[in-house]
Amino acid sequence: MLKQVNATIGERAMIRDGDRVAVAVSGGKDSLSLLALLTLRQRRVPQPCELVAVHVRGDARGVDCPAYPALADWLQAGGYEFVIAPLDLPPDEPLPLSCQRCAWNRRKTIFQVADRLGCNVVALGHHADDMVQTALLNLFYSGRLETMSPVADYFDGRFRLVRPLFFVAEKEVARFARACDFPPPPPACPQVGRSHRERMAQVLRTFHRDAHRVRMNIIRAALRNM
Repeated sequence: MLKQVNATIGERAMIRDGDRVAVAVSGGKDSLSLLALLTLRQRRVPQPCELVAVHVRGDARGVDCPAYPALADWLQAGGYEFVIAPLDLPPDEPLPLSCQRCAWNRRKTIFQVADRLGCNVVALGHHADDMVQTALLNLFYSGRLETMSPVADYFDGRFRLVRPLFFVAEKEVARFARACDFPPPPPACPQVGRSHRERMAQVLRTFHRDAHRVRMNIIRAALRNM
């Protein structure tokens, strides 16, 4: 996995000398695997950069969600630099949040924290299955075959948003996470299992042994349209 992540980072110049990278960490397997892999990369790749984990506290219920002290304990024990910030919501934001509004406000909060910390790169733990789900969502509901970009500039180049797990399958991330001493996942959001994204995940699972080929074909087709 580290070799694949290194290749993705190198081919697309995701992380460069002197970068300060805010790694968005939810506490789930994807984001913790990304943090662990980027930390391993720091030890093996002669490229000076800094990492700081950013956890946004909140879900569809806003900031009134169950406490999750296990993540802070694990980050502190591992010697990680980290910040935990409440989800920044407009005063008139209706609750519960939809998945789209939750993601939008979470991303806004991450950028705000990254700016405060002097970070110029934001790293997200989206993997290949997320790319396929996004492409299928756009195809089924908007009539266009597009997915998330592996790397993109935001706010006139102030931030570079990167997805180093872009070509890594979810099952590989899950296998890596099982081999690591990660804390238990955070309490589930009440919206889990109700989203259109979960339906797209079910569609991909129906392909079983052909899932890898189907996944890569969809990603390549979506990238050609970007």
